Amino acid sequence: MTTLQSFEDLECWKKSLEEANLVYDIMESCRDFWFKDQIQRATVSVMNNIAEWFGRFSTKDRIHFMNIAVGSLYEVRSMLYLWRDRKYLSVESFEKISTHNLETIQTTLWFLRYLHSYKKNDSPVQN
Repeated sequence: MTTLQSFEDLECWKKSLEEANLVYDIMESCRDFWFKDQIQRATVSVMNNIAEWFGRFSTKDRIHFMNIAVGSLYEVRSMLYLWRDRKYLSVESFEKISTHNLETIQTTLWFLRYLHSYKKNDSPVQN
């Protein structure tokens, strides 16, 4: 992996941005404001925690923020099933966002495993 210049270089951040936009687009007409707010907050939390990862300088802090991002991805995944069951979206839309969510989870977990492989004072980030 080359040295990262910004959080925008991270594939997991790019995928989380796409996912947040998908959620916002699909939820646009949802009348359940609590649910809409919760799932939108969870998707935004993913991308923001990945971005915050970039601004941290200790390995422990960086891993912490990536763990939060992964947790938020699973929160979104859980909510997708309720979203489907409440018929807030079609089966096709569920499949589309569910597939994207799984890809984002896999990409983010890959990056988290990559971070764990670094020695304490080593970093993929150019600070």
